[in-house]
Amino acid sequence: MSKETEKQVEEAPVSPASTGEGSPAEDFAAPAGAPSETTEQILQQLREQNRQLTETLARKQADFENMRKRLAREKEEFQQFSIFQTLQALLPILDGFELALAAEGGGEDYRKGVEIIYLQFLGTLQRLGLEPIEAKGKPFDPNLHEAIATVETDAVPDQHVADQLQRGFFYRQRLLRPAKVRVARRPAALSPTSNPDAQPE
Repeated sequence: MSKETEKQVEEAPVSPASTGEGSPAEDFAAPAGAPSETTEQILQQLREQNRQLTETLARKQADFENMRKRLAREKEEFQQFSIFQTLQALLPILDGFELALAAEGGGEDYRKGVEIIYLQFLGTLQRLGLEPIEAKGKPFDPNLHEAIATVETDAVPDQHVADQLQRGFFYRQRLLRPAKVRVARRPAALSPTSNPDAQPE
């Protein structure tokens, strides 16, 4: 080999492969397992955030629904209470109509006119939920009747309502006013304790 050839060989660039060193791309490459682990951690965090947001949304929706139901219930109760008070205020007027109809005199035309107004007024109250209590002839019930007096009679069974002095009413199955009544009592002559021939036990 000539000297010129040897000089060219010495000055030739050395290939990276010939030195056994890696390429620059290989020098900056991350470890093989690192990218997948980082992605999995991010996905896990996102899943946890999604779960928390879903739970928060569900709680907010439940709170809103409960509040909506509570407001609707309070509105209904307020309306019912208002009607209840209105009916209480109108009952004396109804009583006045009944007294006018029971009074004698004034002419038949007057009575018929008052009766028509009374029936219209009563119908309006019944459409609002007013229900009369049937008292006369019924067993005395302190939950529905207010006893004003007792009367001795055999026309009505003992401890039954003999006469109704003022009508009682329900409002939507709730007691609005008890009926004022007189309660039948067995006449003393019919009482077992008043019989002189009764033998003591």
